[in-house]
Amino acid sequence: MDSFIRITEQSSSYRHLEKMSIGEILTSINNEDKTVADAIERAIPQIQELVGAITDKMLAGGRLFYIGAGTSGRLAVVDASECPPTYGVPYGLVVAIIAGGEQAITKAVENAEDDAMQGWADLEKHSINDKDVVIGIAASGTTPYVIGALEEAKKRDIITGSITNNPGSPLATIADFPIAVEVGPEFVTGSTRMKSGTSQKLILNMISTTVMIQLGRVEDNKMVNMQLTNEKLIDRGTKMIMDKISLNDYDQAKDLLLKYRSVKKAVDNYNNKI
Repeated sequence: MDSFIRITEQSSSYRHLEKMSIGEILTSINNEDKTVADAIERAIPQIQELVGAITDKMLAGGRLFYIGAGTSGRLAVVDASECPPTYGVPYGLVVAIIAGGEQAITKAVENAEDDAMQGWADLEKHSINDKDVVIGIAASGTTPYVIGALEEAKKRDIITGSITNNPGSPLATIADFPIAVEVGPEFVTGSTRMKSGTSQKLILNMISTTVMIQLGRVEDNKMVNMQLTNEKLIDRGTKMIMDKISLNDYDQAKDLLLKYRSVKKAVDNYNNKI
């Protein structure tokens, strides 16, 4: 690991940031951000392989686990927490584990990412097994908490994936399905919450969205299984029903939605009665 070059820690291509105008800073950050999508495009074949493996396991009753520290862990929490309301899947189907526990979501927990054994211990609390898939996320690809978790998972024949921003990192070497997106040095040297974090967020979006579509949680381009947690979503669901069954009565469509609690169930029950 001593000879491993962390691209994410290399010096920024920009100098004397404190002397830049506000406009120059914003334009420079935006120019760097524009390169992220292109870097991800080059990794689509790797993402596709991992998504295929996840889909197979989940169709067979398995779960998806994300594990990370710091920014990577927080991004994992965001993605996992949005799957139930968006796609109507149960909590616990997509699980995010962050070094330091829940308090680390809002505050840095000192040395949490350096404990090589705690990651697996945290996964074990969820009775993880060989039906599941675990994805380790770390911009550097060297985080002990994440590496240790994947090492223990592999010993138990649990499929592993990784998302890193340093090709050839120790984490990528361990994972069955490594994804390495080289976004280059950060605008502020070593601040991997920037381009690296952006790339991780985009990849997590791609993984969870594609898996949920494969699991049948989307019809056409609509979130027909979304949870009705606010008026905006109820209105959206009502209009989906009106469109799907060619119903012009908004109130009737809304009544159907509130009765069956999902667009899909409402449409299926309506069609079965006519």
